[in-house]
Amino acid sequence: MAWVVLIVSGMFEAVWAIALDKSHGFTRLAPSLVFAGALIISMGGLAWAMKTLPLGTAYAVWVGVGAALAVVYSFATGAEAVSVAKVVFLAMIVGGVIGLKAFA
Repeated sequence: MAWVVLIVSGMFEAVWAIALDKSHGFTRLAPSLVFAGALIISMGGLAWAMKTLPLGTAYAVWVGVGAALAVVYSFATGAEAVSVAKVVFLAMIVGGVIGLKAFA
């Protein structure tokens, strides 16, 4: 169950990172509120998962999931250009997360 919570928490990390960007320095209310809510959920889930998972593994997976989803979002919205190199390195992050799960 800790792994499920950790992955979902990583997804909420991407949500708060995207909302932080959309808040324009906390000058827009709705994205700022989404940021705060997603941050609480994300950190709470990470903290809960770390009760049973090792710190390094949990943190690496949490960051990897959040970073990968944030980059995919940027690709999908056109905010960031897609390149072969970026896709390869993104796949390496995802592969690292899968490897940590497989060998943790």
